[in-house]
Amino acid sequence: MSTIKEITSLEAWEQHLSSLPPSTLLVVSFHAPWAAPCAQMATVLSTLASEYPVTEPASTSWVSVNAEDLSEISEAYNVTAVPFLVLIRNGTVLETVSGSSAVKVRNAIESHAAKVGAPTANGATTDDKEGEITTEEDPEKKKEELFKRLGDLVKAAPVMLFMKGTPSEPKCGFSRQLVAILRENAVKYGFFNILADDEVRQGLKEFADWPTYPQLWVDGDLVGGLDIVKEELAGNSEFFKPYSLKANGDSATAS
Repeated sequence: MSTIKEITSLEAWEQHLSSLPPSTLLVVSFHAPWAAPCAQMATVLSTLASEYPVTEPASTSWVSVNAEDLSEISEAYNVTAVPFLVLIRNGTVLETVSGSSAVKVRNAIESHAAKVGAPTANGATTDDKEGEITTEEDPEKKKEELFKRLGDLVKAAPVMLFMKGTPSEPKCGFSRQLVAILRENAVKYGFFNILADDEVRQGLKEFADWPTYPQLWVDGDLVGGLDIVKEELAGNSEFFKPYSLKANGDSATAS
């Protein structure tokens, strides 16, 4: 499976570009460490990359660029906000996606990663003569792939919050309260905005056997929703201690 390479210098960027075959789709993710949506997008892209096998020559290449540290590259691709995705093939920009919509990102990548006569990430194939995409989806295989993706997502961070909206802009009261609890306990956590990806939103209900949101996962296991988290804390005030920045002497701010 493909993985994401962090580009740390202009020289490394130029070397990477020159090493790619003309047919390779280059997926470039511009990010900034202070922008919370970038953490979510990193999880989304890591999961998407894992769905594409490593081939020879490479069909896809995935890189991540700190938009502030490497401003020369950012300016070259008109990056004015993060997260920002650029899809490039043979030096030509095919499409850009600004924002943290997992659906838009997945659709953009799948549309350009598709090759004539080859399967795409969702099981579709392209017809050489007509250029049309035909889909032959096996429901069981599709579910298996989704559950694999969800299995990776719930383990993306030791503490993962699946919520409506983002920590800075929760879209429901329960999500807002759970974010407040995590912040009060100085918990470092990852999050996923289920409103940005309906496949995850619906699939996680079955995967977790838990019908509502928010959902809090710890070390890959479901804790539950707001009420369950409150119950856990009522029974054990140190429930979050192993994941607390304060407990570990870290002065950084939690997600």
